[in-house]
Amino acid sequence: MSNPTPQEIKIQDNFPGGEYANAMQVSHNKEEFILTFLNILPPSGRVAGKIITNPGHMKRMVAALKENLEKYETQFGKIEEAQAPEKELGFKG
Repeated sequence: MSNPTPQEIKIQDNFPGGEYANAMQVSHNKEEFILTFLNILPPSGRVAGKIITNPGHMKRMVAALKENLEKYETQFGKIEEAQAPEKELGFKG
């Protein structure tokens, strides 16, 4: 069995960096999942990012998130789940 070659990951020079998100909407069809990350600061909010991926990658991402939540709670203690928004979020054109 050969050692895999490390994969180089490039980031564009004009990439704006990280975005804060405190809400997310998820939708899907047979071929893909759409994750829309939101930054809600009442009385309004904005889309902070959108990720579209296939079901196989989505399942791996959910597993990685679950594993990292467990590691976090082991190190720092139980996380209390944030409350859901009091009203349904909608998009303005």
